[in-house]
Amino acid sequence: MSDHFPSQPGPAPAEEILRIAAKGDGVTATGRYAWGAAPGDWLLPDGSLQRGPHHVDPVCRHFGRCGGCQLQQLDEESLAAFVTARVANASASQELGAEHLAAPHLSPPGSRRRAALRAESASGRVVIGYREAGSHRLVELAECAVLVPEFVALLPALRKLLIRIGQSAAAGSKRAGKGGRGKQAGPGKMAADVELTLTEQGVDVGIKGLAVEGLAITEAVLGFAQEHRLARLTLDQGYGPEMLWEPEPVTVNLSGVSVPFPPGSFLQATLDGEAALVEAAREWLGGLPAVADLFAGLGTFAFALAGESTKVLAVEAAREAHLACKTAAARLQRPLHALHRDLFRNPLLADELNRFAGVLLDPPRAGAREQVERLAGSTVGRIVYISCNPSSWARDARLLVEAGWRLAELRPVGQFRWSSHVELASLFVRG
Repeated sequence: MSDHFPSQPGPAPAEEILRIAAKGDGVTATGRYAWGAAPGDWLLPDGSLQRGPHHVDPVCRHFGRCGGCQLQQLDEESLAAFVTARVANASASQELGAEHLAAPHLSPPGSRRRAALRAESASGRVVIGYREAGSHRLVELAECAVLVPEFVALLPALRKLLIRIGQSAAAGSKRAGKGGRGKQAGPGKMAADVELTLTEQGVDVGIKGLAVEGLAITEAVLGFAQEHRLARLTLDQGYGPEMLWEPEPVTVNLSGVSVPFPPGSFLQATLDGEAALVEAAREWLGGLPAVADLFAGLGTFAFALAGESTKVLAVEAAREAHLACKTAAARLQRPLHALHRDLFRNPLLADELNRFAGVLLDPPRAGAREQVERLAGSTVGRIVYISCNPSSWARDARLLVEAGWRLAELRPVGQFRWSSHVELASLFVRG
């Protein structure tokens, strides 16, 4: 038997962080990962980081705990490079051969005009915020560098209101328990989802998961809405959103058109990000005689494209969004026809698509494979594909390239600043 034993491996040598991976971790040449790193940092043998020239101090005290941001350590140059790389890598992974990759658009701090927060409490204390990274624990937002100031200013008062609602619900459960009509709840426990949207009339607040019962608490909720001049306050107690406060109809401005905004409807995350995507759509499809806007939502792109020389068909499956688009178009007598249709179950066929010179589609994160397959076999001249998921977009885009289309231009858009979430606009033309 040999007395020789293999030597134990020593600590890994210091390595430079070369790039930021898709989920926000820094990566070295040998494939080591480090959270919170920036390109040019050095990953030391003990796992710590030595800052490089692109590493900056986070702007928010919650960074590192809050799961909302992953990239506040990056300077502007590195953040722009990350957004561009996410889109370029997705294109390269499917060998799409993008002919032009534009400079990225990055939304500025304090510009996020919609947010989905979580509120939870125990023993009368309420926390409103985002989940910690990799945890179910909530981070109480004392500040937020990405949300519009109107949201941040509202949080302390909203927290107090939710405490009061939770206490009222607990008191009601206690009374029911004493009367033998129900189970007694814990003292002041509650959990709710809170949606905030900035509309033309102000902040629209939607609360889901709480019950408001009784005159006193109802008056308190209405008083809160009035005091803070909310555009609307809706409550979903398990049967869909119920409007408790709406002094005037709530609308959002889409390319100069005031469009009704149903509770919980989709809206681009930032106003400037929406403008960048709309600009691409206008540049690539503007002036064509007929355009189909698929997965049209409220009409973000349809209203931008519809004009004297362009007729638009706006197709949407969500009934309330479809009706909002239809109502606004009818009021202004725009050359825009709104069609209610589920494009996942019933995509437009090639014969239907052939009526249009151009098509724009902006599907959910999963992509739109069935609809893209029909587009690939159509005679449409131009396709503009807007996507919030570079991976599903690239898989769909591969179908177009295989059918003879060219990816003429690709524009990265970073609406979700300091997040690994990236969007894009792309133009496909016949080869």
